[in-house]
Amino acid sequence: MSRPVVREYQNDEKLKSDIEELSNIGVSKDDIYVLSHDDDRTERVADGVDANTIGKKEMGLSSLKNVFSKKGDELREKMQEIGFSEDESERYEEEMDKGKIFLFVTDTDKVAEWK
Repeated sequence: MSRPVVREYQNDEKLKSDIEELSNIGVSKDDIYVLSHDDDRTERVADGVDANTIGKKEMGLSSLKNVFSKKGDELREKMQEIGFSEDESERYEEEMDKGKIFLFVTDTDKVAEWK
């Protein structure tokens, strides 16, 4: 699995705009993920632009284990399930602690066209 393209945001409107741009260049909503420490924020942004969150489908059986995990552990595991290393997942999760929200795009071929 190749490493997804990542962008971090503090501004939800800029994130939504970028997701719309991705859709316009042909990136499928199945390849666009939004993730933050705040589940409500993640769902609100993802629903508003028809993007995904990293859920049971992407995580397989490991999602059952996350029911009993702390939030940070759950977020790091979600990122690892879509192709990030443990170290990368830790760095991104630390930024989420600071209120950032992340956009992950797994269709790396189409994202090459995105500026």
